[in-house]
Amino acid sequence: MEKIPMTVRGEKQLREELDVLVKRRPLISQAIAEARELGDLKENAEYHAAREEQGICEAQIRDIEYKLSVAQVIDVAKMENTGKIIFGTTVTLIDLDTDAESTYQIVGDHEADIKAGRISVSSPIARGLIGKMEGDEVAITTPGGEKDYEVDKVEYI
Repeated sequence: MEKIPMTVRGEKQLREELDVLVKRRPLISQAIAEARELGDLKENAEYHAAREEQGICEAQIRDIEYKLSVAQVIDVAKMENTGKIIFGTTVTLIDLDTDAESTYQIVGDHEADIKAGRISVSSPIARGLIGKMEGDEVAITTPGGEKDYEVDKVEYI
């Protein structure tokens, strides 16, 4: 079984989501029981909706439990800051064409959220940055074409 990298924050979010889903289980079971008491199950929309909700909830629980079972939680805050870009580091880049500054944290696939500044370790930008150091210039091939950046800062937070 291959391990999937995950940040400490990502693991915490998954555990919180799992906790919420597990607490919903009895409520869904109760809704099914109440709907069952209403009579004919073939034409009982409440019953079918509750059963569907139960199926979705159980699938989400299984998915999260699987992700947690194969997770390799990496806490970069406990690592020595070598200035090298690795999984979990926060990187500040300067676009050499526009002087625009961008900051990204390199995270696992399920944690990625570009609006929050978290990019997947398997994204073109992250793949181009892994192994680079502060001060390096890097050309990254993106779907929009090749972009040139300078690595301004690497943080292990």
